[in-house]
Amino acid sequence: MPALPRALLPAYLLVPLAVSAEELPAPLQALEAQGLDMHGRFEAPGGLTGYAASAQGQPMTVFVTADGEHAVIGNLVDAEGQNLSQAPLDRLVRAPKDAEAWGDLEQSAWIADGASGAERIVYVFTDPNCPYCRQFWQAARPWVEAGKVQLRHVMVGILAAESPRQAVSLLADDDPAAALAAHERGDPVEVLDALPRSLELALQENHNLMDGLGLVATPGIVYRQDGGRLKTAQGMPQEDRLAEILGPRP
Repeated sequence: MPALPRALLPAYLLVPLAVSAEELPAPLQALEAQGLDMHGRFEAPGGLTGYAASAQGQPMTVFVTADGEHAVIGNLVDAEGQNLSQAPLDRLVRAPKDAEAWGDLEQSAWIADGASGAERIVYVFTDPNCPYCRQFWQAARPWVEAGKVQLRHVMVGILAAESPRQAVSLLADDDPAAALAAHERGDPVEVLDALPRSLELALQENHNLMDGLGLVATPGIVYRQDGGRLKTAQGMPQEDRLAEILGPRP
């Protein structure tokens, strides 16, 4: 069954309630001690109180009985099979996490490819020695050149011994966008003799960010769907996925 539009969701799923550690029922305190993270409380039907939680980054809901003595971990389903856990998890766990990740991407060391006023921003973890990064760069030209998409190449150096020095050299170039475009067209990277320490550290932060997003291959692509939900893709996308990432072909 498809998810209900937000406007049609029951009101009790749309009103998050503040929660502090002191207010948690005993079963949730026990779960916290076992490593469960609590993100917020929400009202639920049937005398239950719902809590949005996560364990090792995996979102989940926990429902506490009216007496506060028992808790059940899992999805709450209504008589028609509608999953009543999805909306509070999206609002209380996934949305804040996505917003934080997008903010981290904005602050990372990236090279702009396309108009600053483009209606769509796509982050791409790019290694100078990645042939699939080059394929994606080439495939994206119609969107970029039409001003529809700006690619932000978050530079990494993971595929070859020379990749880190090349990535930092591209970031340090007087015109990083032109240097990256020339490289993607086939020109070798002009590697600096002395690399700026600040950019070496920034490159390491890019690696950490890539790991934190669960990406293990380049190009590692991060984009927003309608509504702001973050999605990722790895490797050269197929044609249908390309349209999902970049939008309708110009």
